[in-house]
Amino acid sequence: MSIFGDLERLLADLYPYRIPLTLAALTFAAVIGAIVVRRGWHRPVRSWVSGNPLPAGILVVVVLAVTLPGGYYLLSPLWERTTLVEASPLDSVTVARLEAEGTSAPSTGSAAGSAGDPSASELADGPELLSRGDFEGADGFHFAEGQALIVETAPDEFLLRFEEFSIRNGPDLFVYLSSDPNAPSDDAVKLGVLKATDGAFNYEIPAGTDVSTLRYAMVWCDRFGVLFATASLTA
Repeated sequence: MSIFGDLERLLADLYPYRIPLTLAALTFAAVIGAIVVRRGWHRPVRSWVSGNPLPAGILVVVVLAVTLPGGYYLLSPLWERTTLVEASPLDSVTVARLEAEGTSAPSTGSAAGSAGDPSASELADGPELLSRGDFEGADGFHFAEGQALIVETAPDEFLLRFEEFSIRNGPDLFVYLSSDPNAPSDDAVKLGVLKATDGAFNYEIPAGTDVSTLRYAMVWCDRFGVLFATASLTA
């Protein structure tokens, strides 16, 4: 499958130039088509199809039976979108802080505001925000935005939270904590399949994981070995 990963990376490099390249390709196809028709190179093919309608029909059916499902399998994830919003472990800290200040607690919403408030992580007997980082897409095609948070929910228990997250979809996407920003490192921890393309959600980090050494949250395509997004986690 590495050839598909190489192809995807090539297409990603060309993505910023998609409009001029598309116009150039259409112009080239029109010129080639005009030359073929003018010189009559299409006549043998047309003659064969006219004389052999059944084999020609079978050939068309076989080609469509292979290319359409294959193309859909490879490309459909790019335009599929899903949304998931899970409760933040920092919500309880936000409620406690607001009650202490005599302010009404919000009934709904994410904990993005509490994550950014230093006082929230300083409250005793509650989850503590250890580090955070902003997601960046791997290139112009693999866009991503949002935040990654490492939260200590209990002594030596951690989770990774995605906040205000959005990413281009793709096949076989998984979430990792890695010490390498470009690919899952040898000591990387695989947290699970990407839950959604948009929203806010959590991943439990396995017990015993040294979160101080795995400084990058990563969305990675396992099937083709392609990086989609990375967030550098800092205290």
